[in-house]
Amino acid sequence: MDLKRPLSGIRVTGLEQYMAGPYCTLLLADAGAEVIKIERPGSGDPRRAMPPFAEKDGQRKAAGFIGYNRNKKSLALNLREERGKEIFRKLARASDVVVENLRPGSMSRMGVGQKEMREANPKLIWAIISGFGRLEGYKGPYSDRPAFDIVAEAMSGIMNVVGFADKPPSWTIYGLADIYSGQVTAYGIMQALFMRERTGEGQLVDSAMFDNMLSLNEAMAAVYSVAGQIPERGKLRNVWPRGAFQAKDGYIALNVPDNIIWGRLVTAMGREDLIEDERSSIAPARVENADFLQPIIEQWLASQTREEAVNTLNDAGVPCGPVNTAEDVFNDPHVKARGSIMQVNDPDVGSFGFMRTPPHMSSAPELPANPAPNLGQHTREVLQDMLGYDAKDVDKLAQDGVVQVADN
Repeated sequence: MDLKRPLSGIRVTGLEQYMAGPYCTLLLADAGAEVIKIERPGSGDPRRAMPPFAEKDGQRKAAGFIGYNRNKKSLALNLREERGKEIFRKLARASDVVVENLRPGSMSRMGVGQKEMREANPKLIWAIISGFGRLEGYKGPYSDRPAFDIVAEAMSGIMNVVGFADKPPSWTIYGLADIYSGQVTAYGIMQALFMRERTGEGQLVDSAMFDNMLSLNEAMAAVYSVAGQIPERGKLRNVWPRGAFQAKDGYIALNVPDNIIWGRLVTAMGREDLIEDERSSIAPARVENADFLQPIIEQWLASQTREEAVNTLNDAGVPCGPVNTAEDVFNDPHVKARGSIMQVNDPDVGSFGFMRTPPHMSSAPELPANPAPNLGQHTREVLQDMLGYDAKDVDKLAQDGVVQVADN
């Protein structure tokens, strides 16, 4: 095998839509896996129709779809038709991994769920991303519910601590639970692949957005379990300063977790007296006297640009950084040096920058940057080259609406 990327030679079938499943398989595709994305003929992944769009010469493609589906192949397949189910059965037998984030139980109701497919292919790893979990023995009262990312944020306690005390709970960033669940699921698939090397058997990877967001909110569990504290919006009980502070031309982010960093901060500000001041010498005092201390920090920052303040504080050993806009990020020299934004050239709508999936690896070549596929672009390739259908069979399937091919 020509091991060009870590997962070269691994075949993944994606029963995926929106964000969580597509981001999981994006990670696997960037790592070198062959990812075959199954889409509904006619409409495809719903994100194909969600704005904003890149437009050129009458062609229009959704930014979210382009960004989450590079390096994949599109198979447009009607899974409600019996011949479509048979194609999927053949594909599952030829795959190493299936990733599913459809409505809970939908594949099983059609007779082509993880139980049936893993019986046909004992080496198959089947990963399910759901709102609340699907593994037998670990199902709860919410397991059959559908979910979006904001539901998992809310129920995990994260929304309760985002925002300000006098405002309603707030979401974090759009799709956080989806992205993080995609990462966790890819991690689970890696573990399952490693186990298969030892046992020769596949398994079910059960990834619940609710579980994943609870794990991301581990600090809540620690302070409640150990100290009986319930974190609240806009209120810090154990550390201060922590947050965004305004300089002349924008904001910088500061976090002072201990007395050592506090000493470095106030020394850089020329306020060494605050090291021993009883109102700021220890963390609880700083929390209690934040109203007294914040204007002191803001007065110093008022004479500094973001760049000046960040350089001064980092030189003093106080980790901090600017609160960047999207434009700032795209122009950041460190982002450019790291190659964090990769260019993907779509032949229809042009070249655009998207975030590179981490991490860097010293013994693997750089990530491929193949554009997201058109709907059904690889249907003929998958059916003829991989599953043994001849061209006339594919033509008939396309004519009957079982599949869609890009040239049809």
